Amino acid sequence: MADGGGESAESTALEFTPTWIVAAVCSLIVVISLAAERCLHYLGKTFKGKNQKALFEALLKVKEELMLLGFISLLLTVAQGMIQRTCIPPEWTIYMLPCHNDKEQAELSPSEAHGLAAGILGLNRRRLLDEGGPTVQHCQKKGEVPLLSVEALHQLHIFIFILAIAHVIFCVLTMLLGSARIRQWKHWEDEFQKDSTENAQRKVTYVHQCEFIREHFKGIGRDSAILSWLHSFVKQFYGSVTKSDYTTMRLGFIMTHCRTNPKFDFHKYMLRALEADFKKVVGISWYLWIFVVVFMLLNVNGWHTYFWISFIPLLLLLAVGTKLEHVITQLAIEVAEKHSAIEGDLVVNPSDEHFWFGRPKIVLYLIHFILFQNAFEIAFFFWILTTYGFNSCIMDHVPFIVPRLVVGAIIQLLCSYSTLPLYAIVTQMGTFFKKEIFDEHVQQSLVGWAQKAKKRKALRNNNGSGGATGSAHPSARLELMRRAAALEGGSTGGHGSEV
Repeated sequence: MADGGGESAESTALEFTPTWIVAAVCSLIVVISLAAERCLHYLGKTFKGKNQKALFEALLKVKEELMLLGFISLLLTVAQGMIQRTCIPPEWTIYMLPCHNDKEQAELSPSEAHGLAAGILGLNRRRLLDEGGPTVQHCQKKGEVPLLSVEALHQLHIFIFILAIAHVIFCVLTMLLGSARIRQWKHWEDEFQKDSTENAQRKVTYVHQCEFIREHFKGIGRDSAILSWLHSFVKQFYGSVTKSDYTTMRLGFIMTHCRTNPKFDFHKYMLRALEADFKKVVGISWYLWIFVVVFMLLNVNGWHTYFWISFIPLLLLLAVGTKLEHVITQLAIEVAEKHSAIEGDLVVNPSDEHFWFGRPKIVLYLIHFILFQNAFEIAFFFWILTTYGFNSCIMDHVPFIVPRLVVGAIIQLLCSYSTLPLYAIVTQMGTFFKKEIFDEHVQQSLVGWAQKAKKRKALRNNNGSGGATGSAHPSARLELMRRAAALEGGSTGGHGSEV
């Protein structure tokens, strides 16, 4: 059988393959690759033409991920021979299997038990002989087996590719649905732009009669923290952001960061900031790859690992939505406890203290992880479905499959229509504003000015005046704010940019 396997491997080698087949396959691969590259290129030109720099940078991030996939593919191909020449004892392969057959394995010797396990995983000995040839025989002469087969490497390669593509697709889908939800608030912004604010500053507002206070401060927040959190948990499922919420947070942001510009387009700024965050979410960070490796390790028969981990992003998503709603509640409680009546409109005080560990960015990291983990669940399901079939033991039982798919759909819808819009507006209630508060040309002007300032500082340091530069930093920052104000047509009062 070994001889037959050797002849089969030799007859299918590249040197015995017709040249027209090789040329046709190469041509097809090149055409598909160039078509995909051109599509991405024209999509980038479209984003540039519409002055959507954040989406263009997100597209560049997608290209980086594709390049990483190409490197992984190259690495797996180059290391294929070395992996197959790495031999391990057959007894090692009967532990921590995704599929297990206790009855048959009990009747087999350790070497035969490996044959059964390998067959379940698609590592059948006959196929190994046909595909691996001398490398498999190298291990068999030692009474051992290869670390990983050619077929297993190929399937692993496909899974990594499907995972990355699924993550990008789910992120884009979430962004599109979330942005559509946020654009529904545009008519609120248009109303504020039309209304005159000159007389509004002179009126007296009774705090406890305001709709914003009535919605979030009904006594339960002050008397019971548990009821306050429970109210925040429930509210994320219906009317997560109301008109009074948008009105109050918009005014709080403007009065804190751009007091002299009451006509500031808060809605446009919020969308620009969300697009800038999207380029961070669409990538796959190193800690996410660690997550993939850990859970592939724990995919052991009988543990139902992928069933249990499907609830992790759901729980995190509910926690994030509850926290964002509770930030709004805290803003209402803070004002209601300090004032009974105020002159002018109700104004909340943005602060990082309302967020976990005083860092609003933590919410973005959690959303990134939630979207990736959900994409991982769906990608793994379709990979198993297309590779092994629905009835495969790796797929697990139907009672464990259906809840995973239902949870995945719930996560996608809840994140798109509730959590992401909440994140877009509530994270603006931090201490600092983002650089997207300025238009693109203003940002470029500020960056150019900052680079010139660094060069002047470096020249002063070289001339021995480094001791005086430390005291000039506050004034430089003030000058930066003045230049930004001049470019924007108004001044920026309050706190500086976080970036």
